[in-house]
Amino acid sequence: MASRRDFLAQPAPENYVAGLGRGATGFTTRSDLGPAREGPSEDQIKAAVAKRSAQLGLTESKDDDDKDDGRYQDPDNEVGLFSGGIYEKDDEEADQIWKEVEDKMGRRRQKQRLVVPMAPSSPRKTPGLSVEIDEQNTDQSSHREAREQAEREDYERKNPKIQQQFAGLKRALETVTDEEWANLPDPKDLTGRTKRARTARMERFYAVPDSVLAAARDSGQFGTTVADDGTATGGGNKDGTVTDFAKIGAARDKVLKARLEQESQSSGTATAGSATSIDPRGYLTSLSNMQGAEKSIGDFEQFRKMLKSAVDSNPKHGASWIAAARLEIAAGKPVAARNLIAKGCQHCPKSEDIWLENIHLNENRNAKIIAAQAIQALPHSVKIWVEAMKLENDPRSKKKVIRRALDHNQESEALWKEAVNLEEDVEDARILLAKATELIPESLDLWLALARLETPANARKILNKAVKKLPNSHELWIAAARLEEQMGEGTKKPVMKNAVKFLAKQNAMPKREEWIAEAEKCEEEGAVITCSNIIEETLGWGLDEDDDRKEMWMEDAKASISRDKFATARAIYAYALRVFVNSKSLYLAAVELERNHGTKDDLWRALEKAVEACPHVEAFWLMLAREKAGEIDEARRVLARAFKQNPDNEDIWLAAVKLEADNGFIDQARDLLKTARQNAPTDRVWMRSVAFERQLGDNEAALDLVRDALLLFPGSPKLWMMKGQIYEDLDKLPEAREAYSTGVRAVPSSVPIWLLYSRLEERSGNVVKARSVLDRARQAVPKSPELWTELIRVERRAGNLNQAKSLMANALQQMPKSGLLWAERILNLEVRTQRKSLLAEAIKKVEDDPILLVTAARILWAERRLDRAQNWFDKALLLDRDMGDTWAWYYKFVTQHGTEEKRAELVAKCVLNDPKHGEHWQAIAKDPKNANKKTDEILKLVAAELK
Repeated sequence: MASRRDFLAQPAPENYVAGLGRGATGFTTRSDLGPAREGPSEDQIKAAVAKRSAQLGLTESKDDDDKDDGRYQDPDNEVGLFSGGIYEKDDEEADQIWKEVEDKMGRRRQKQRLVVPMAPSSPRKTPGLSVEIDEQNTDQSSHREAREQAEREDYERKNPKIQQQFAGLKRALETVTDEEWANLPDPKDLTGRTKRARTARMERFYAVPDSVLAAARDSGQFGTTVADDGTATGGGNKDGTVTDFAKIGAARDKVLKARLEQESQSSGTATAGSATSIDPRGYLTSLSNMQGAEKSIGDFEQFRKMLKSAVDSNPKHGASWIAAARLEIAAGKPVAARNLIAKGCQHCPKSEDIWLENIHLNENRNAKIIAAQAIQALPHSVKIWVEAMKLENDPRSKKKVIRRALDHNQESEALWKEAVNLEEDVEDARILLAKATELIPESLDLWLALARLETPANARKILNKAVKKLPNSHELWIAAARLEEQMGEGTKKPVMKNAVKFLAKQNAMPKREEWIAEAEKCEEEGAVITCSNIIEETLGWGLDEDDDRKEMWMEDAKASISRDKFATARAIYAYALRVFVNSKSLYLAAVELERNHGTKDDLWRALEKAVEACPHVEAFWLMLAREKAGEIDEARRVLARAFKQNPDNEDIWLAAVKLEADNGFIDQARDLLKTARQNAPTDRVWMRSVAFERQLGDNEAALDLVRDALLLFPGSPKLWMMKGQIYEDLDKLPEAREAYSTGVRAVPSSVPIWLLYSRLEERSGNVVKARSVLDRARQAVPKSPELWTELIRVERRAGNLNQAKSLMANALQQMPKSGLLWAERILNLEVRTQRKSLLAEAIKKVEDDPILLVTAARILWAERRLDRAQNWFDKALLLDRDMGDTWAWYYKFVTQHGTEEKRAELVAKCVLNDPKHGEHWQAIAKDPKNANKKTDEILKLVAAELK
């Protein structure tokens, strides 16, 4: 059995037209054939069929229809509408049937037309009548065809073909000439964009093989050895050329010679017959640009051609001549450069730049001649006159040139300034400035220069006259104020006050920021009183009470301090304190300014003003007493005044105690503490009393005091800690343990008590008990980095390193941003090779932690990367200056790797900041043995204890 073909492989059925079943048919648009027309009529179809039959020989053609063949032809098919079909018997039969139908219909229409002329009562038919009817039938058919022909012509006239529409225009083309035809514009490319887009989509890029890149790299390389004749021994290049190092060396020598000539001309004005001088430093600096010149040697010809083309195309363009001359200088051809620039001066005689370039390229003698020619061409050019003056060697000739220049340019401010600078006699300079101000009354610099040369009395007159000429200039008023300051009347005459009124009336008042800048300028030039007057009269200009004036003025003062303009900042604070009389923040800022940048007397005055304005702020009293601690009587008087204003204030009581104790008056200090416990019974007073007795070594008295204090303040954690520490000093460990145990029950949230309790147990050898204490502490204070770190250290000191690592992982999971935990892990739990990676991870997770920054510095220190270690120590100090451990580590680093000046500077900064915190710092600073030691001594003790 033969296999059946696949459906798609089978031939199509006979007379099959694709898409005909679903209604898909072809169509013709107007853009293809013009206006749409009706399809062929039945008569046209019949005539086309008859014509086709005649062609195939099935019927005889009729000559009568030949004249109508053009009407039934398709414009796109000159053969016929149905030229592709086969005329069969069925078609002939159908045509015959349709012909009979047409004849019958024609007879019927003729009968309807003849029904009126015929007699209805004569039924007989005669042969003559039949002939007449046939003739009438023929006439009617001709009439119908003529009517249809007229209708068809009318339709074609109303709906002409595209060919007929352009027939008249085509005939008009006969009159078009060849020149008109050639000037016809090209049609717009409407398909260009689509074509470009399609081309871009079809573009493909492929990676270049490495062999091509390697060949391109090796093509420009030089050989590594040189033969005796100066050529490279590695063979020629791929293009057949050979590298000649001898010529390259000669070219370098040529460029070097040109550079030397250029330097010799620009380094000084050497006269004829004298040796040229070269500035060694400038010459060495200029040699740093030689590399670019050596690379551009091969391009000189190309650049020369380009510039020649530019000069030839536009000889009136001076910049092209200058560029061409400078190219020749770079190529080592100064003579060619001078010739080019000379031609440029001939073509561009009115160009100032080209004359100046010509003067610079020539030597002194020729340059004078060229300057004279330039002055003839441009007598009003100030720059040319100045250059001509600089070419002269003696002052007399220079003055002569400048005076001739002033004859041509009487209103040139630059020339008058040059003339004044050349005068050695003050009287001559004053005469010149007087003449200059008459000719140029709007020049501020000339008026100010004249005022500086005059006597004070005449200077006032000149400034008053200048103010009339320049009413909008605030510089003149500042100059007047400085003049009064020089005469010793800066604080008497309100020059700046009058200036503000006058400028405001003229609507020429500068902004507040501009006045501050002028004040800083006066301070820089030594006019401090004028600086203060400017700030006093202008700082509040344009500000309302609704504005944040205090914050704004404090920012202005800080900005001036950052620019080292301390007098301006002092004036700003003084004005602000006159507006905000009782502002604590302003007084603190002013005191801080005097402490850091003023004298001791200035600081005392600032503190006196502060205690007068804010008598109930004990901080000012304490600072004043501390500053006068060297004079105990003055300090006692200050504290006595403070007691009157602030009775029973514990800070003042404690300051008085410290004053007496520091000066060795122990009994007076003990009596003051006793009185303070009665008048101001606070926990701080009791703690100071206990600490005072401990410092004196009287532990029994301290123990009695702490017992009495705990009856009054059982919730004070420091009192419990002091009680336990006293017992430890007395070697009474059970009592100390009991004190700590009672303290953690009374104040379970105090971390220091838990730490002291745990360390007591660990020192006693009870590691298990110490671990138990810290576990209880972590339950009371769950997220305390200090407690977790202490527990990890207990395990590490006990030799349980794995347990310590496990605890560290748990701690970092709960507190991932603790710098203390990260530092403990990096330094003590991990190997040295992993420290840097852990440190980078820690810095990403922890933001701004001084302990972690110190850890980074210590790691770099151990790797001998000292500069970077010092940078990290500086960052840690900038972040937190109150951390004593940071100062101690930095001091230890500087002791080993720094200079004596650096150590002294660091100690001074530490004393100034007076740090109070830090794990190691507090342990040593709060030891009763170190109670009377100063900050620098504590710093050295802590640095010695660090490991």
